[in-house]
Amino acid sequence: MTKRILDILVVDDEKNMRHMLSALLGNNGYSVKTAEHGSEALALLEKQAFDFILCDIKMPAMNGMEFLAEKIAAGHLGTVIMMSAYGDFATALEAIQQGAYDFISKPFKAEEVILVLKKAEERERLRRENLLLKKKLKKLTVSSKGFGTMIGNSKPMLDVYLLAEKVARHTTTVLITGESGTGKELVARGIHKHSPRADKPFVAINCASIPENLLESEFFGYVRGAFTGADRNKNGLFVEATGGTLFLDEIGELSLGMQVKLLRVLQEQEIRPVGSAKNIKVDVRIVAATARDLSHEVEQRMFREDLLYRLNVINIHLPPLRERGGDVRLLSEYFSEKFADQLGMTEGVIVSHEAMKILMLHSWPGNVRELENVVERAVILADDGEILPENLPEIIRKNKNGRRLDDFFGTLSVKEGKKMLEQRFILRALDVCKGNKSKASELLEMSYPSLLAKIKEYRLQRENPNTSLK
Repeated sequence: MTKRILDILVVDDEKNMRHMLSALLGNNGYSVKTAEHGSEALALLEKQAFDFILCDIKMPAMNGMEFLAEKIAAGHLGTVIMMSAYGDFATALEAIQQGAYDFISKPFKAEEVILVLKKAEERERLRRENLLLKKKLKKLTVSSKGFGTMIGNSKPMLDVYLLAEKVARHTTTVLITGESGTGKELVARGIHKHSPRADKPFVAINCASIPENLLESEFFGYVRGAFTGADRNKNGLFVEATGGTLFLDEIGELSLGMQVKLLRVLQEQEIRPVGSAKNIKVDVRIVAATARDLSHEVEQRMFREDLLYRLNVINIHLPPLRERGGDVRLLSEYFSEKFADQLGMTEGVIVSHEAMKILMLHSWPGNVRELENVVERAVILADDGEILPENLPEIIRKNKNGRRLDDFFGTLSVKEGKKMLEQRFILRALDVCKGNKSKASELLEMSYPSLLAKIKEYRLQRENPNTSLK
């Protein structure tokens, strides 16, 4: 397979530098175009996508930092590597924080430029390979992290899976409870799939979606002539689900009259179609679900206590997404891959670190259903195969009300929180001291060797023999 020639844009106001880099990069197999300043470079980016952009900091018309900000805002592709003869640690750090991949100080050796480009190429290759491996791994591991088609490996969800797998083997009636959007029907389908009835029908009905006057005939069927328009016999859902599972979603919405009739079916295991004088034996497993507190409904005389006892032989409660720890990350990655596949994005879509932090800080009142909708929208809006914060709805990006300490750090680990604080303090001190580590160590009230060790530990400085920091 022939390797694709990579396109590079060189942006520098010095003619000799542009000529030298064009010759160097051309001799190393790259396709090169040049621009004298940031404005000219942006015009070229409107016409062509580049794999890499080598850009000087000090330029007329539009300098390198301004170009970097405009390029990112416009959503143009290309990994940016900044160059400057006035480089110091603070400048390099600012460039990288603003979105550049790396920083090269002038004067530089030819092999240094090529080395940085090769490293950038390797990063992109690893990024794509990592995405493909994630997709393959997900197919192999989803079954070990979920139940049926559910996904999650948090402790509350693992408890749900364990209980559901035990219940699935039997014909016991199950009541699934949980907030709207937590995936109650997925659990019901998983129970059916893992049961001895898996080869029989799974029939689902939302009790709130059928008008009250039609529910009885929908459940039990009717015979010809039972009412005006009944010109033939019709089987109800209980007959259609014979031998299998009938899932009654939003069962708390049933009227008291229908509750009585459903209770009789559960007790007698038989139904009577509307207009018929004969009962029909049925063999159906009932799995019901509700977002309501049925115990409270019983107290308010809105739900029959004896029916609740019949339904609630085994209760499986689904925790809301906000109580499921790292499942937000797992689900976000799963949904991004799912919708990328549906939209024909063969190289897939990944969630950037910053976007993932925002997703994990959100409280998700709409639970998994809300997260799925948000990720679908983000995949559609994402450029260059990566979901960025700006691809997320504004209400999620700006919703900071009611945040707790662990919301800001994304963890309750004191050890991890301490590391995050140290990194932020060190970066801030270096910024204030213009990269002078001696002064920064005094400001931070730590020894100079300790500061050097922390910079190395947190990888806050790229090793570069041409960059001199005091």
